Amino acid sequence: MANFNKVILAGNLTRDPEVRYTSKGMAIAKLGLALNRTFTTESGEKREEVTFVDVDAFGRQAEVIGQYMRKGRSILIEGRLKLDQWEDKTTHQKKSKLGVVLESFSFLDSGRGEGSHADPAAPRPAAAAPSSAAAPSAPVSADPDTASAEEDDVPF
Repeated sequence: MANFNKVILAGNLTRDPEVRYTSKGMAIAKLGLALNRTFTTESGEKREEVTFVDVDAFGRQAEVIGQYMRKGRSILIEGRLKLDQWEDKTTHQKKSKLGVVLESFSFLDSGRGEGSHADPAAPRPAAAAPSSAAAPSAPVSADPDTASAEEDDVPF
């Protein structure tokens, strides 16, 4: 029997990414993603439904997300579902949580709009120098508006 585990989600960060490092130096970023769905009921009333998803990113991608993403920013992620299971230490009940492990992502906004807490003086993704030693294991794409950072400084 064939198996396939792939999710593609686009949403807004619910909090600033939390980046930590393992004892071996690997970066791990924890993200909260809000996915909004607007629909009309049978009676014609418009409703909005929000789904919250926890996402884990690893390695260079975790560092890039931690550097450039802030609460409210839009992001598109591709990844796989992962079920975490544990036993609650106080109640001794089995608990589980479904989350996403990030495999690749794209910035969906420039970071200059509303809801962004990006520092205007901070370097932008397109201006970051590529490093062959720290290259991401999967493609990381930047927003097309930020792809030409040098063109923004042209005086005409």
